[in-house]
Amino acid sequence: MTTATDCPCGSGKPFASCCEPYLSGKAAAPTAEALMRARYTSYATGRVDFIEETHAPESRADFDRQASEKWAKGSQWKGLQILAIKDGGEADREGIVSFVARFAQGGRDYEHREIASFRKEDGRWLFVDGKSPKPDTFVKSGPELGRNDPCSCGSGKKFKKCHGK
Repeated sequence: MTTATDCPCGSGKPFASCCEPYLSGKAAAPTAEALMRARYTSYATGRVDFIEETHAPESRADFDRQASEKWAKGSQWKGLQILAIKDGGEADREGIVSFVARFAQGGRDYEHREIASFRKEDGRWLFVDGKSPKPDTFVKSGPELGRNDPCSCGSGKKFKKCHGK
């Protein structure tokens, strides 16, 4: 059960000992995952300055502050789910975090899925780039149906007269 003092990032820890030290600048996120959680929390709490500050220099030009503020403040943030982490530990220089951020706008629920790249520079993790995950490839298993074969739907008709039209 989540309480009002739980961190929005979903860690189950109190906000004061989870993401708040990173958002306030009192501490630097020790891992790429910790920075990802703090960035989500900054959206959930409307603290867009942190988002801008934690962009790598080469990606700051792509940051649209006005759109980010509108998204942050116009959304009800419903949770963060970390799907996968590759590297990004305290001793690493680079890391990747795959996640789903859930939010609602205008009474509709949405999911933002991303594979985020991070880099450690001068002891501080920075967001480098985010990409949408590629959809899973569907591979058909089983034999190909011929025009005169029975339709796979079970209708009893030939494929060409049923789903082969």
